[in-house]
Order: sequence, then structure tokens, then C-alpha cells
Amino acid sequence: MTDFATLRQRMVDNQIRPSDVTDHEIIRVFSTVPRELFVPEDERPFSYADRDLKIASTPGGDRYMMAPSQFARLVQAMGLRRDSVVLVVGAGSGYSSAVLSRLVGGVVALEENDSLVSAAEGALKALGTPNVAIAQSRLVDGYPSSGPYDAILVDGAVEVLPDAYVRQLKPGGILALVKQEGRLSRAMLYERVGDQVAGRVLFDAWAPILPGFERKPEFIF
Repeated sequence: MTDFATLRQRMVDNQIRPSDVTDHEIIRVFSTVPRELFVPEDERPFSYADRDLKIASTPGGDRYMMAPSQFARLVQAMGLRRDSVVLVVGAGSGYSSAVLSRLVGGVVALEENDSLVSAAEGALKALGTPNVAIAQSRLVDGYPSSGPYDAILVDGAVEVLPDAYVRQLKPGGILALVKQEGRLSRAMLYERVGDQVAGRVLFDAWAPILPGFERKPEFIF
């Protein structure tokens, strides 16, 4: 029988702490939220491996859970407050929303795939996360009806950043994601300033691109 509690602590000690994650509350949350609860059965033995885990095959493409160390660094960089309201885009099976729910006042978990919505509902209910609301809609549109948000986390990589996300941030609100541009792939943090966002590079990172966030091919005649 797999000792997930021991594996979870090893994840924190061997992956998250060495990645310069020093916030004690973030470390505490990663030490307690059971990642295996959000992973399909065939991937469960690898729940605490420091890699992206496949959680579903969807018509738009395969979906993944972000590697723990990378996700933890991104969360720390967001500088969230206890009263923050956060939108998670591409919530998948719900793990990222569960982690954030222990750090902020409220989470809107946005997912468009039926099977992932069902998986997230079951896992979040089993864990007990009353401050997470699951919303089903197109990921590229965001979820304006519950906004504006203090922060938006895109749980995956993008090549194209939808303009709609800027409008769903409060003034001074932040947007965290992994941006792929050609051969470059970096974790980015954007802050809303007026009707635009100012971005800065956090660290080199990689995550699978969320379906629908690919750059469309350009045809040159």
C-alpha cells in the first residue's frame, strides 16, 4: 500500500523547498493537501513526482496537472492575501484550486470539460473546500460574472493571452501563467495597470499548452 503522506513530505522537502519556496504557509498547504485525490488511478503512484501528470484526454487535447515545484513557485510569486479572490483557468481535476483555497478567501475554478468538472466536484467535496466554486465555461473567455478578481492563475501554458483576462482583473490585480514563445517558455507575472497589463519574467518554466491557447498558424503568400 502506497504511503502517500510520506511521498507528500518528500515532495515538499526534495522538490518544493529546494526550488526557493520559503513561504511557511505555502509549504504547510503543500504538505497537507492530498495530491493523489486529484489524480486518475493509473497515474496515482506518480502523484508526487516532479513532472506534469496527465489527468485526461479531451477532444481539444490532453490535459495535465502542473509539476509541483513549478506550481509552488508560481503560487509564491503571486503574493496572495487571505482575502484574495482568485480565478483558476483550466482548473482540471481541482488540485490547484484546493491548494489556493487554503491560502485565500475564495476560488472560482473554471473548467470546460465535462469529465474534469465531475472529477473536480468529487475531489473537492471529499476534501472539504467550501470556498471553491466550480464554473463550467470556455476557458479562453474567463469567467466575468464572478469578477473582477484579485488574481488569475492559468493552470497550464499559453501561447496567446486572451484580452478578456485583463478586463476581469481588479486594478492592480495579477495574472500568473507559463508563456511559450517559440523556444522560450517562462513563468510570467502580469499586473493590471489601467486597461493594460505590465508583465515580468519570474523564471524559466515549462508546462503543456492548454487546448485553445495555441497561436494560430500564419500563412504567408
